[in-house]
Amino acid sequence: MPKAYVFTRYGGPETEELVEVDRPVPGPGQVLVAVRAAGVNPVDWKQRTGYRRPGESGERQFPVVLGNEVSGVVVETGAGVDGFAVGDEVFGNTLTGGYAEYTLLPTAVTARKPSALSFRDAATLPVAAATAYDGIRQLDLPAGATVLVTGAGGGVGIAAVQIARAFGLRVVGVASEAKKDFVEQYGAIHVPSGPDLAERVRAAVPDGVYAVYDLVGGEVLTEAASLLDDRTKLIAAGAPAEVVEELGGARVARARTAAVLDAVAELVVKGDLDPHVTRTFPLERAGEALRTVEEGHARGKIVIEVAG
Repeated sequence: MPKAYVFTRYGGPETEELVEVDRPVPGPGQVLVAVRAAGVNPVDWKQRTGYRRPGESGERQFPVVLGNEVSGVVVETGAGVDGFAVGDEVFGNTLTGGYAEYTLLPTAVTARKPSALSFRDAATLPVAAATAYDGIRQLDLPAGATVLVTGAGGGVGIAAVQIARAFGLRVVGVASEAKKDFVEQYGAIHVPSGPDLAERVRAAVPDGVYAVYDLVGGEVLTEAASLLDDRTKLIAAGAPAEVVEELGGARVARARTAAVLDAVAELVVKGDLDPHVTRTFPLERAGEALRTVEEGHARGKIVIEVAG
């Protein structure tokens, strides 16, 4: 039987284990994929603690396979699937978890992997890069405008910095002092995180910022919002919708489409977006991979590679 890394109940790392599971069976509009790589994200461990994404409903049936994004090879298609065939190399958002030898992908959020894109890099795109892309597109800024990205040293943040730069924007990236070089290497003006953020941003860019993409929430979001004349140019992925709306902004509207996956993959192939995979782990060490992200030690992306 195929293996998968799961959590057996809500809680901490003690709820996780590598187990044997039944191979999923694709339903209508789904493809079964032999996983080659799975991206690791903060949302993975948050879901283990009981967190649910906006709009997510229904009771989880334990054990739950961890992971939300993969790349791999189609080995079976469900009823009504058009446009995908056995043998296609694909990447996308999972229905049945990504830290596994097999998973199901809905074709609406599945894209063909370009031959120039590795399985490793493709597996990092459906969550962080796609969220970054959706946010920058939502802001709809004119070329040359200045956008402030908070949490610029994280997975979504560093992708947002690069995508904004590819769209011709000037970027101010808020991140810890330890990530200064990391943020600046992708063309952002670095501003250290911490108290009195707004004052430091004004000193760094005296002409001000036109928009804010917040990935942190809390006081950082409030200070960042104070920098804007037009609060409709405030979007956030790091705070509840009601909090953002009280400040005059909005949550990032996730498109969750194959077209977005195609777009971010093209940016990687063109050299405009570096997925920045810093470490890989085999499936047998999935717990170690997740700890690296959960404990905040990751710079860039962590990927679990699954043997073909």
